[in-house]
Amino acid sequence: MYKRLLQFELKNFMRNPQFGANVGMKILMFFGMAYFSLLFLAMPFLLYFFAKDESKTDPVLLFSKYFVYYWAFDLVVRYFMQQMPTQNIKPFLTLGISKKKLVNYTVLKMLFNFFNWGNLLFLLPFAGLLIFDGGYPVVHVLAFTVGIFAVFYFNNFLNILLNGKDLVAYSVFGVMAVFGALEFYKIVELSHYSAKVFYSFYEYSGVFIIPVLLAAVVAYIAYQTIYTNFYLDRGLELKTAEGKTENIAFLNRYGVTGTFINNDIRLLKRSKAAKSALTMSIFFLFYGLLTFTKGYQNDFMQLFTGIFVTGGFMLVFGQRVPSWDSSYYPLMMTQNVPYKQYLKAKWALIVIAVSVSIVLASAYLFISWEFYLTILAAGLYNLGVNSYITLLAGAFNKKPIDLNSKAKSFGGGQNNFNMKIMLLLLPQMILPMAVFAVVKYFFGIFPAVGCLAVLGIIGFVLRDKVFDIIVKVYKTEKYSTLDAFKKV
Repeated sequence: MYKRLLQFELKNFMRNPQFGANVGMKILMFFGMAYFSLLFLAMPFLLYFFAKDESKTDPVLLFSKYFVYYWAFDLVVRYFMQQMPTQNIKPFLTLGISKKKLVNYTVLKMLFNFFNWGNLLFLLPFAGLLIFDGGYPVVHVLAFTVGIFAVFYFNNFLNILLNGKDLVAYSVFGVMAVFGALEFYKIVELSHYSAKVFYSFYEYSGVFIIPVLLAAVVAYIAYQTIYTNFYLDRGLELKTAEGKTENIAFLNRYGVTGTFINNDIRLLKRSKAAKSALTMSIFFLFYGLLTFTKGYQNDFMQLFTGIFVTGGFMLVFGQRVPSWDSSYYPLMMTQNVPYKQYLKAKWALIVIAVSVSIVLASAYLFISWEFYLTILAAGLYNLGVNSYITLLAGAFNKKPIDLNSKAKSFGGGQNNFNMKIMLLLLPQMILPMAVFAVVKYFFGIFPAVGCLAVLGIIGFVLRDKVFDIIVKVYKTEKYSTLDAFKKV
């Protein structure tokens, strides 16, 4: 039966109208998996020989000290990237196949996910080095390996239980970021307690059974959760709520554009999907903390960081225009909506968000005034250039959004690979970094900031002509967008 279900999923993939886009996404996923596989294979050698030759410490102890941070990172990444593979399986509920078999098949697919077995590419070579080169006791190393591997499966099933609970994921990220900062300044060393917990898997016989049992318990609870929610109509129930009328009066003086801005503010306040995007854009402000790492200390990467710090909302919200309105986009197009005012309203929100981000990012002055000037330069470029490019990329984004869906609900989504969007990323990222790095190298930081500021000002001056071009593109893509939104 499981083999037959796999065959059906393969046929569904091959016969999908979006086969080309799906293949493109699979290719990108393959390269991503290949990259991380090579990284996982290299890391045990780097860790082992660094611990033995450089820091003169026990490799197992060094691993255990910082594993708590990787545990939290793994959990957060799983939450946002590991989807529940139930969307293609639910239709079989209408056939003579027991729900138990379908749920078992779903769980098996999750067990063999790359997020789980990929960690063996690190753990097995690390165990081999400890046994064959370091002479560590085989039984203790194997117990340690099993215990750590069980922790990853604990994360796998905990991820299912956290489904839709964004606050928990953000809290884990926030708490670990705080502990990371405290660790950096040697105020509170969480690594000390992490070493005691995870090193015990190796040091004391039988302790590795604790994470195995915890993983088994969480797996059972997760299985029951999936089984309980495994219905065709699950998630379609209507929830009653008291209606509220919200209106920001002063925006009405700006005519149609003000009306659209009002609607988008309501969207951000009411929609679960839009709230999630807004929250995610706030976390982009902390991207500048990467400057503590050596790889981000050069001018090129600092501007890259500045683009993300000031452009979080622009990248998360802007590229998904008009998908935010996908549920009523066909109706809106029958109302003779002025495209220019519609897009200007979205652009105005982006400009406000980028401006606020520039002000909030002034906290980076405590790191370096040159770094903040770099962020300021990136913000000015986002305001006058990238804001338009982001809206232009949105014209080719035809993936509809369910505004009321919870994050990672028991379902899936369509892949959204588009070469045109990928090409538009070049002037967004590479061009400003190249201009800034070259000008700063020859003339200094102030001319570099001024150069990007001039580009931003030119963008503002030419905004009407730029919008004419963007409107033409949206009108060209109008009917294919309508067709994509109607297929939901």
